[in-house]
This record gives sequence, C-alpha cells and structure tokens, in this order.
Amino acid sequence: MKPIWIVDDDQSIRWVLEKALARENFATRSFSGVRDALTALEQESPQVLVSDIRMPGGSGLELLQTVRDKLPGLPVIIMTAFSDLDSAVAAFQGGAFEYLAKPFDVDKAVELIRRAVDESMRGEAAYDNSVTETPEMLGQAPAMQDMFRAIGRLSHSAATVLITGESGTGKELVARALHRHSPRANGPFIALNTAAIPKDLLESELFGHERGAFTGAQAMRQGRFEQAENGTLFLDEIGDMPFDLQTRLLRVLSDGQFYRVGGHNPLKANVRVIAATHQNLESRVRQGLFREDLYHRLNVIRLRLPALRERSEDIALLTRHFLQKSARDLGVEPKRVSEDALAFLASLPFPGNVRQLENLCNWLTVMAPAQTIERKDLPPDLTPTQEYAGESTSLTASAAEGGASSSAVLASGPNGLPVALGSAPAGIPASIWENGLRTEVARLLRENTADVMDELARRFEAAVIREALDFTRGRKVEAAERLGIGRNTITRKIQELHLDA
Repeated sequence: MKPIWIVDDDQSIRWVLEKALARENFATRSFSGVRDALTALEQESPQVLVSDIRMPGGSGLELLQTVRDKLPGLPVIIMTAFSDLDSAVAAFQGGAFEYLAKPFDVDKAVELIRRAVDESMRGEAAYDNSVTETPEMLGQAPAMQDMFRAIGRLSHSAATVLITGESGTGKELVARALHRHSPRANGPFIALNTAAIPKDLLESELFGHERGAFTGAQAMRQGRFEQAENGTLFLDEIGDMPFDLQTRLLRVLSDGQFYRVGGHNPLKANVRVIAATHQNLESRVRQGLFREDLYHRLNVIRLRLPALRERSEDIALLTRHFLQKSARDLGVEPKRVSEDALAFLASLPFPGNVRQLENLCNWLTVMAPAQTIERKDLPPDLTPTQEYAGESTSLTASAAEGGASSSAVLASGPNGLPVALGSAPAGIPASIWENGLRTEVARLLRENTADVMDELARRFEAAVIREALDFTRGRKVEAAERLGIGRNTITRKIQELHLDA
C-alpha cells in the first residue's frame, strides 16, 4: 500500500500524525509545504493526502485542485485551524474527501484517514468511472422487461396509449420512449399536465384561442394540439380533466377536428395522443366523473407501470444510475453505495417511487461525507428499526409531543397503517409516520374506499388507545390522563372500537 502524505508547515502536527498512523501500521511521508508535495507528485502518488489549508508558499486548496486534476480518485483531507464557513465550503467545492478542524482528536483523525484509505483501495480495486451513454429507461424486473417489450411492439404503431401507475413511477418517460421509437419520432413531443392547469385555462391550453375570444386574449394562440402536429401529445393526469372538456377531447379523438376557443373554422389534428393517470379510471367512470366513451377511446392500448416496491430488484441498479447522473449534473466524482446500504434501500417501500429515489440520490451526492455511502450516511427519515409480521420496512415516530422521552416504533400492519411495536430512541422525525399515513390515504383513495376520514380516524384512535393501555398495563384512568382525555371518553372509545379484549 502507498504511504499517507501529510502536508503541514507545523512540525508538531506532522509528528503527531506520523506517530499515530505508525501505531496503525500505516506508512507516512511528510512535507512542510505545498511546493515539496507538488514536486513529489511528479514522481509518485500517495494512498491518501492530508493537507493543511493555509501554509507559507502555497495554499492547501491549490494543492487540492492540482491533485483533483491529476488524480481525481485520490481522497484528500483538508485540515485548518481557521474553522470558518468559507474554508469548509471551499474545501468541499474543491472535492475534498473531508474537512478536519484543528485542534482535532487524534483517534478521530486516524479513523477518518482509515476511512479514506478504504475508499482509495476500493476505488482502485473495483470502481470504473468511465462515462457511459445514459439509457432511456432502466429495469431488470420482469414487469419492466414486459414494458420494454410492449414499447418495442408499439414502435411501428401510432395507436392511442393509456399509461397507468402511481405518481413518480415514470409515466412521462414511457410516453417519451413511445414517441422516440414511433413513426412520429421526427415530430414534436408536447406534454401537458391537465391537473396543473386551472379549469378556465385548460381549454385554451389544449385547443388555443382566437384574438378577442375572452378578456386578455390580445392575439391568436396555438394550443397543444396544434403544437404537436405530426407528433405526439402527452396528456398527463387525464383522470383529473374537467368533465365538460372531456367531451371536446372525445370529439378530437373521434373525428380528428377541433376549434380554437372563439374560433369558427375547424382545424385538423394529425396527432398521436398518449394519456396517463394514477387514478382508477374504471372507478371514476362508475362514479360519473369520467366519460365512459372517452375512457374506451383512450384505452386502446394500456400499459401499467409497476410501483418501485414491486420491482425492488431494480433499486440497486437505479441508485447507481441516479448517483452517476447527479454527479454529472454537479460536475463531481460519482459516489458509490455499500452493499449493506443497497440492501436496506431495497427493503424500503418508496411511496414516492422512482422520483423519490432520484431525489434521495441527489441528496446523497451533495451530503454524504465519503465517496462510498454507508447505511449510516442515509437521511434520518430512512432510519431502520426492526421487522414485524413479515413486513420488511418499519418506521419510527415520536410517541408524543412536548418532551416525550421515548418514541413508538411503527411498522406497516396488515392494513397498511403504521402499528405500534415497542420503543425506540427519541428524536425521530414525525415526517416518517406522516409519510406512511399519506401513503395509506392514497391507497384508500385509489381503491375508492368509502368514508376514508372515519375509517382512518377509527384506526388512529384504536392504535393510540391500545398503545396507551399497554404502556399503563391496562389502567384506563392513567391511560386517559396520559393521553389528555377524560376517563368517560376512553371508556366509551374502548367500547366503540372493541378494544375490551
């Protein structure tokens, strides 16, 4: 193994680090200034470079920049006695492995250097930082392979396609792939989220308007159908389209003609329509919220995108891909993920699906302290606890507000709502159980469950009272006092919720 290089004009610092590293069987080489280190770099390279930031005759940041240019994979630890924000920001912007403020604990400094050595050796042994062409879509799971095959079969077709799937699964990516591999690939791809446009403006967005059609219409404007001529129009969240506009869309799909708002001359639409929704359109048809004839017009070819939890075998592949992409966007070296961290990520439900995973990778690219991301480097919101009833993912949440000394450990129960299991360290963000609750609400809404609010309120009250009774070993009066409710109230709730057992 190559030696650890120490660059510092302070002889005592060099001596302390040399002795401490020697006890750990690390070879070292010391330099009193930047110039000597730069001269040595012409002939050889270290395993890890530890450098002061301010020295006579040269700056540690200048040395860092030179090293990054010549040896981009070499971990560099920047030391400084000036623990200010500018120095820290400059060090990390320059690509430093870590920032070490003086005076430092020698044992912690050695541990940091050991991590940097492990990082360096891992990079030499296994990491290929070659730039590869970014694929359109990724997925090894059978459901994704079926999706790829479907896109291939549709490559010579201009049929209308309906894409279904939860929010964040990548429905627009599928739509773009369908366009890119279709006979209309040379035409425009126009996307419109129908849920993001106010109802009063959506008609004009779709079909355009004539000058003077309404107040503020000072000039003629083309709509998305005209903009997508000879190409593809992607209508996202079609399930949220207002009912009256569904009639106009149906007419375009039926006879290929439309009118601008305020217009009298029909316009021909030579456009392929791809629609997407996270909602259950069959259910909305039954509820009278979506036209059945429009549903059948859109549902010529139907593609369902699986949720990320249904393709957990793709999480490692997607994580590496998003870390590479994020690094390219930021102009930094891509980070790697340990097998332990990947295994944990693969066990998570990811209610936000692929979009949530991509955002997590962006966060890790910026915030993870080392080039190799360990499980402990993941955000607090992903803190694991224990498994329960076969569920691979558990959550933690504050047991009570206002200075509670412990917290309840929650896991997804059979009905999908977090259930109490035991105790966990205090201080876990409430956003964890809130996100779990939002996921359950979304599931109930998708399944058109009746009286969602009452259903969730009953389950919430049952979980809280049951946990309070467990905590007080069945003493109802004490449980009521702990929860801040009356003794008559808890007795009535126990009866209503059938908690007597």
